[in-house]
Parts: sequence; C-alpha cells; structure tokens
Amino acid sequence: MEKIHVLALDLGAESGRAIVGGFDGRSIELHEVHRFPNLSVRLPDGLHWDILYLFNEVKKGIRLAYEQYGEGLVSLGIDTWGVDHGLIDAKGHMTFLPYHYRDSRTDHVMEEVFSIVPKDEIFYQTGIQFMSINTLYQLRSLLQTNPHAIQNAKTFLTIPDLLNYWLTGKKVSEFSIATTTQCYDPISKDWAFSLLETLGIPRDIFPEIVPSGTILGNLLPYVTQEIGVHNLQVVAPACHDTASAVLSIPKSHVPSAYLSSGTWSLLGVETPRPIINQQSLAMNFTNEGSFDGSIRFLKNITGLWIVQECKRYWQSQGHDYSYSDLTDLANIAAGHQAYIDTEWPEFLKPGNMPYKIRQYCALTNQPAPEGHGSVIRCVLESLALKYKEEFDQLEEVTEQHIQQLNIVGGGSQNTLLNQCAANALNRKVVTGPVEATAFGNILGQLIALGKIETIDRAKDIVSNSCTLNTYQPQNTEEWQKAYQTYKQLVNDYRNE
Repeated sequence: MEKIHVLALDLGAESGRAIVGGFDGRSIELHEVHRFPNLSVRLPDGLHWDILYLFNEVKKGIRLAYEQYGEGLVSLGIDTWGVDHGLIDAKGHMTFLPYHYRDSRTDHVMEEVFSIVPKDEIFYQTGIQFMSINTLYQLRSLLQTNPHAIQNAKTFLTIPDLLNYWLTGKKVSEFSIATTTQCYDPISKDWAFSLLETLGIPRDIFPEIVPSGTILGNLLPYVTQEIGVHNLQVVAPACHDTASAVLSIPKSHVPSAYLSSGTWSLLGVETPRPIINQQSLAMNFTNEGSFDGSIRFLKNITGLWIVQECKRYWQSQGHDYSYSDLTDLANIAAGHQAYIDTEWPEFLKPGNMPYKIRQYCALTNQPAPEGHGSVIRCVLESLALKYKEEFDQLEEVTEQHIQQLNIVGGGSQNTLLNQCAANALNRKVVTGPVEATAFGNILGQLIALGKIETIDRAKDIVSNSCTLNTYQPQNTEEWQKAYQTYKQLVNDYRNE
C-alpha cells in the first residue's frame, strides 16, 4: 500500500510531542516534528496548567507536520494525562483556568466526600482507585472555592476533550479519558449521575461519551486559516495516554502484566470486565477503559516524578544533569542502603525532593543517601520494590500467575530500573516501545480510518516497528531480603 501519515499529539505532564507515524501496511516509522515543555503556572488561587500555551503548541505541531507531509498527512489525534479538565459556558468560554492535579486544594476533600457518600459506595459505582487528585474531588472542591465556575458551566471537558473542542467544535468525551475521572460508572457505561447529584455536581454538564477511535471531523475554519492546513481529520484515539500506551504493547505468549513507565507508573492487566469487589477496593485498584472498550485493571503508582523533581532541584543548584547522567551515577552507587515509600503524600507535591527523601529516611530511622547517585539509586530500588508489592496484589486479586512484565514508555529507557524490576519481581521483563503512547495513538487513528483491521494486527505492527529488550532476574535472594526489609519499614511507618 502507499504510505500514509498520521499525527500523534502526545501531551504528558512533563512535555508534549508531535510525532508523525508513517504506515506502509507492515510497520510504522515515527518522526518527531515538535517537542515542547509542559510547564505549570502558579497563580494566587493555586497551581494551573497553561492550557492556552499548550493549545498553541498543538497548533504549531500540526503546522510543522503539514509543512513536511502536506496532503500525505490524513489525520491527527490527541492524548493527554487524566483527571484534569475545563468547564465551558453557554458561549463556549472557559469558566476557569484548568487546575493542575498537584494543586493542594483537594488535599482533604476525599474525607469530606466520604462523610456524604461512603467510600465503598463510591467504589462500587465507579471502580476507580482513590486518589485526592481524581476529577470527582476536584469538582467537589470547585463547588466550595469557585462555585460560579460550575454554576455558569454548560459542558465538562477533560483536557484532550477540551483541545478537541477547540479544534473541531465537538463537545464530547472520549471513552478512555472519561473512565479516569471517578465520575463514570463502568457497569452502566455512562456517567455516575446519582453519585454526582448527591455531591451537588450538576449532571447536565457531562457530555456524550464516544468510543475510542471516533472520527470527530475536520479542523474548524479558524484553525485552518491560522495554520494553513486543509483536509485533515481529527480522530479521538484512546485520549488517555495510558490507554494509548497499552494499545501498543506487543503480543505475549505467556500471561503478562504491563507497566507504563513515566512520570507515573501504571501497573496492570487488561480484563474483559471491571473487577469491582471488596478485595479490589481494599487493595485500591482501578478500572479504566481500553481502546476496545475492555478494562485496564491497574494501580497508579508514583513513578519517575520523584527523579524528575530531584533533577529539577539539582538543576536550580547548578547541576545540569541529563536523565542518563543520573542513571549512570546511580549505577555506580552502592545498592540497598535505604528505601522510601514512593506513595508518601509529601512525595506527591512539587518541591525540594532530595530534602524530602532525607526527611523520610530520618522519620524511618534509616541513613539518608549521600551523593546524587545514591539518592537516585534509593528511588529506583524503592520503585522496583513498590512494583513487587503491587504485582503480588495484582496476582492475588486477578487469581493468575503472571509470568512476564512488559514495560513501555519513556521510563523503559532506564536500564537500571528495568533490571531492578526484574530482580524484585523475579520475572522476565520485556521493554519497548519507548514511544508507546505515540504508537498507540497512531494505531488508534489507523484503526479508526480502516487502515488496520484488528487490535491483534496492530500489535503485530508494533513488533515489526521497534526493538524490544529483555531483562532476566538476577540476585533474587538478595532482592527477596530487600523486599522483606522494605515491606516492614514501610508498613511500620504507614501504621504509626
């Protein structure tokens, strides 16, 4: 077949990319045409995303791709992180500047919500892991801090839905991103209207939910005039970045779990139906949507965010490390000197992360890591041990023996973390693709356009398109002892 090109606009919490995928019928070749930082903005009322800057960068990415590929570029699709959102009034204007999920305004909202609707009832209606950043608590907080924003709203739109609205004029919510909000009922397959009404959140602001792979239409005239692009369709792929990443995971011949590794680590399996019971509630697992309408049963884990914040702090102190520099330093540092609980609430917030790591070590009577390499080694080993903790629970709740872990995303380039994960889990780890989200976004568009017939075929195309690396477990006895130390230390502090 003649090669066609589609554009993936992949917006992560740290950066955004515009990546063109060229498809020849057998494989996909990626070409990055634009990359930009995603920077938060602190205002008197809290921490926000610079959504207008992001939209300008999206348009710039479209323009640059079109300049290179012209009429050979047939479609584009946007994916982003979950939970954050905007509200649109009757005239199509935003009623507030979208908040950043790391803003502190939701710190104690969950407890207030549980006093109105019991925690287990919320879980049985939504199947979503409890995190203070969830959309449900953001909307409840908005009722208290900025009630006019909701009172004047006509439409709720997640971040990719908002960007799609500005591009096409379509006010809809794509399935995979809607399922991340804790406002969606995976049993009724619609918004959790009774829960929302009980919490005072108006039900009529929630738009139609459309399947992943819906073609939304062409760019609006004002966009085409501004950037000089014509006859370009906008597709809603799996608009949640993890859902797109999971679509790109190659086939495995043994029972496997996946880990989407980046700012967050998302560990799970795909299931045909949600798993909503007392066990999954107690273990705080989540049920989110996949491209084909099935469920990503997973756990959200703090990922390389801690490393990113260490890098950012050290940069402010004059140490301009790359991520590979930090991994090299960690490789030569002594191992198993101290462990942290990556889910400690203080680690969720921006700030002086090396200080917070020393603080946690002091609170748990451990020697604090000295030297930048030792700090990163401590974080990576602790992450791998956290994977082990959640992996064991995943096997228990799904009642299966998982033989392999597939790690995808930018974090799959961290060879030390990959090896630590194999050691801690005592399982084979297969890594790749690195640009998993972009691959999945592109695959979703090609399926929507009828260029790829099935998801099985899509996964074959991934295997044809990228190099996969394998890590076998090493030093498993040492890591089993480390896990017992980690578990006792972390649990003792959690239970204090």
